[in-house]
Amino acid sequence: MKILALNPPFLPKFSREQRSPAVTKSGTLYYPIWLAYATGVLEEEGFDVKLVDAPAQGKGMQETLDFLRYYRPEMAVIDTSTPSIYNDATVAAKIKEVIPRCTTVLVGPHVSALPHESIQLDPAIDVIARGEYDYTVRDLAHIVQRGGDFEEVPGITFRRNGKIFDTKDRPFIDELDRIPFVSQVFRRHLNIKDYFYAICQYPEVTIVTARGCPHRCTYCVYPQTFQGRRYRTRSAENVAQEFQYIAETFPFVKEIFIEDDTFTIDKNRCREISGMLIESNNRINWTANARADVDFETLEMMREAGCRLLCVGVESGNQRVLDNMKKGISLKRIRTFFRDAKRAGILIHGCFMVGNRGDNRGTLEGTLNFAKELNPDTAQFFPLMVYPGTEAYRWAKQENLILTEDFSQWVTHEGLHHSVVNLSGLSNADLVAFCDRARREFYLRPGYVTRKLKQVLRHPWELRRTAKSLRTFFRYLVRGTFPKSRGAERSG
Repeated sequence: MKILALNPPFLPKFSREQRSPAVTKSGTLYYPIWLAYATGVLEEEGFDVKLVDAPAQGKGMQETLDFLRYYRPEMAVIDTSTPSIYNDATVAAKIKEVIPRCTTVLVGPHVSALPHESIQLDPAIDVIARGEYDYTVRDLAHIVQRGGDFEEVPGITFRRNGKIFDTKDRPFIDELDRIPFVSQVFRRHLNIKDYFYAICQYPEVTIVTARGCPHRCTYCVYPQTFQGRRYRTRSAENVAQEFQYIAETFPFVKEIFIEDDTFTIDKNRCREISGMLIESNNRINWTANARADVDFETLEMMREAGCRLLCVGVESGNQRVLDNMKKGISLKRIRTFFRDAKRAGILIHGCFMVGNRGDNRGTLEGTLNFAKELNPDTAQFFPLMVYPGTEAYRWAKQENLILTEDFSQWVTHEGLHHSVVNLSGLSNADLVAFCDRARREFYLRPGYVTRKLKQVLRHPWELRRTAKSLRTFFRYLVRGTFPKSRGAERSG
């Protein structure tokens, strides 16, 4: 049976799989990693699968439909996101127009959080696969192939005779070593040079070594809607084997990005993986998502194993705001971590977010000052993006802070992030304007510019990463000109 795994066309270079889907100012474009993992499972099961990433491959709607007419799949697994959900439902409808007998399946955090609302967007949508869907689409494919009953498949919401039904939730996957390497799927289906992460050396390959995150951050979408808060891991041996596979298969790759929600949750596991990479003479640098609570000894061992940079969510420079978002960390601990990372020789990409509960103009300035004090290698400043299924979304909705329930407004016409949250004394426009100013103040400091120039001179390979980011980022950074939001444009 033929199956299409589709990251559907939307805006050019729309990065759907990142935690805040958008077209990024830095040119970052994420791999369709969850579609790729599911593709590997389906292929292992014997199905004929094509993974198509329309935004990365420059495919518009017509080119995608032309491929459908050629390939003629019997099932289409369609990725979704909050800002693109209306478009994604339309894609499902167009697939049905071309191939009426094709079973359309929507996947992703948004439809997992709002399965009934999502399936009702268009009668062409047959199934919502809720949450972690690797084995859900596998089981569904077998049902479609033999003409069985959808009720047999746990973890789905489906339509039958005009009515909507939910099956029981599917348990999260514990034995992650059984899932094929995602890098193998990339080799068969994608051109890795289409993907770029501004914080990584180019080209890079993204993998996941664990799923779920036990921390309680109110804004983080994946643990609350998609993969849960129970931490599940691949074995250290399995991770080291994939590193070796990537080194042998993609000798031109400069970096591996470990896209776990928090790679450093289990420090003993970090050290075990690092030890195996050291023992195997790993030659590829790597980057990972981390919390600002890793001890110096672990950082030192990670650096020896090839860790070049950690992406860390600092979020706020105000302790009360951090507590409100249930970050579970102190400003003192963050400062210590930054000092230890510098001592260990690991670069930090710091993430800062404004518009959380308790934020005001004073706390925003405090966050900017804290970012300058910590002085990470790179930094991003975002307004709070509230996504259905998260505690932050429920809070904002209960307090009547959300300006619109039109999900297309979560990004601007060009696809850039757009806040839809109005705080008391801080409008959504104020939050966006602050992030623009914070970005300029952080990056245009003479000391920062000098440090980056020295870094590039010491490490010439950093030039390519920095230059590729600046080509798209510079016009926003210096001129501070940003497209109007859809709502702003319609209103006047």
